[in-house]
Amino acid sequence: MEKQHDNITKSPHVILLPFPAQGHINPIIQFGKRLISKGIKTTLITTIFFLNSHFTNKTNATSIEIEAISDGFDEGGEASADSPESYLKTFKEVGSRSLIDLIKKLQSQGKTIDAIIYDPFITWVLDVALEFGIKGGSFFTQACCVNSIYYHVHKGLISLPLGPTTVSVPGLPPLERWETPSYVHNYGPYPGWSKTVFGQFANIDQARWVFTTSFYQFEKEVIDWMRKKWKLMAIGPTLPSMYLDKRLEDDKDYGFNLYQANHSEYIDWLNDKPKKSVVYVSFGSIAKLGHEQMEEIAWVPVVGMPQWTDQITNAKFLEEIWDIGVRVKSDENGIVRRENLASCIKTIMKEERGVIARRNALKWKNLAKLAIDQGGSSDKDIDEFVYELTKA
Repeated sequence: MEKQHDNITKSPHVILLPFPAQGHINPIIQFGKRLISKGIKTTLITTIFFLNSHFTNKTNATSIEIEAISDGFDEGGEASADSPESYLKTFKEVGSRSLIDLIKKLQSQGKTIDAIIYDPFITWVLDVALEFGIKGGSFFTQACCVNSIYYHVHKGLISLPLGPTTVSVPGLPPLERWETPSYVHNYGPYPGWSKTVFGQFANIDQARWVFTTSFYQFEKEVIDWMRKKWKLMAIGPTLPSMYLDKRLEDDKDYGFNLYQANHSEYIDWLNDKPKKSVVYVSFGSIAKLGHEQMEEIAWVPVVGMPQWTDQITNAKFLEEIWDIGVRVKSDENGIVRRENLASCIKTIMKEERGVIARRNALKWKNLAKLAIDQGGSSDKDIDEFVYELTKA
């Protein structure tokens, strides 16, 4: 590959290449907005299918330029693949060639690329970047506690399938077997995704930067451990500025939504409820509930419950480390029964445990704002990245 010359003097230009899923795209878009606010030209690369079907407004309000590459499924995306394994394999084969062509096109237009920030679900992006002499940064969208577990599995420091003993990872509290991510404690059912999450670290030592959407105060111990291994930059929370520091004008939403959202309907519903009377529930954007589980929760106010992948470990930290909520336990069949949900709702709404959770939620909210505000820990990490780009 023709490598770029280091002595070209131009405004820094960063490419962002997320995995094509909402929980991966939205955080990196927010990071891009922060970079633009600091004078960095930013281009988002998504798949042809996602560009045509979901980016209807082309995120014009963000000033992020958008380009597209092929994942081999331009008409239907991942849903049209025979299996996750088939999609991931084809995306690597077709996507890498398509990315090479796009980089060549941008270079022919005189557009220097100073860095490619990529999702570690698609590690082949770093391989392509390095062929062109472009520095790469891995952008993790899951919590550092979860990423650390996956790293230890990848390195063989945690053997699968798990035994009956607790799992010990530096910077984390001891974890029971069922408190690890589902790809770890239920190893086998999803081979394609398991290979992907563990393989995020296959070439990470070649990355110039490792980004996390967490913030330092939130996961201090594990971030300190990870910084001994990589140039880790905690740049979160990656939320619209209106919810945090309000420094980015008109940054009120992500600019992308995989699902149709009726904002006025749920805002009106929330405004109609008494103060401190609503419990937030998140099932994630991928998890689907079975018929039996829906029967159990259909007419009961719901406290959130982890379904799979990283949600299980996140729930442990939510309850025991950050102390901002309660976990709902499932039975031997993996079903959360209505009486358990009702008990958790009572705990969080009427008991002292709920008072503590609300107090801690406010504490973390304020710390999150401070982290991303001017001079905060996340803002400083973003500034350090910008400085590296501008001094080169």
